[in-house]
Amino acid sequence: MTKIKADPDGPEAQAEACGGERTYHELLVNLNPIAQPLASRRLTRKLYKCIKKAVKQKQIRRGVKEVQKFVNKGEKGIMVLAGDTLPIEVYCHLPVMCEDRNLPYVYIPSKTDLGAAAGSKRPTCVIMVKPHEEYQDAYDECLQEVQALPPPL
Repeated sequence: MTKIKADPDGPEAQAEACGGERTYHELLVNLNPIAQPLASRRLTRKLYKCIKKAVKQKQIRRGVKEVQKFVNKGEKGIMVLAGDTLPIEVYCHLPVMCEDRNLPYVYIPSKTDLGAAAGSKRPTCVIMVKPHEEYQDAYDECLQEVQALPPPL
């Protein structure tokens, strides 16, 4: 058996050459019907920066199981949910928990980008960012914008 070399000018090579970066509007195609309130492109970038700062201080909760456990214990923070997670039954109960406890939550378009912002190679469908004095300015700015978003129907 011999190895077949990939064509360097083929469509797969061109897709890899662009780095896999997709625009905000391309990511909106894969959204779930429950992804409301959805962060704007600008707010999404701010949230990614805030998440990166929170990871350095170890002030995030990552994954449905961990986030749910600490929300039940009464922890406060901004919940960031990925809007392209399937099946939606995996995490559709989290917005209800947030509304019951008056926690702010927002959807962003991509679970892959959310995982990358948290410093992981794995996609993540939910992250909770806790407040900390090291990045309090960025956190407060994100919190104000998330609370200003229109509530879901």
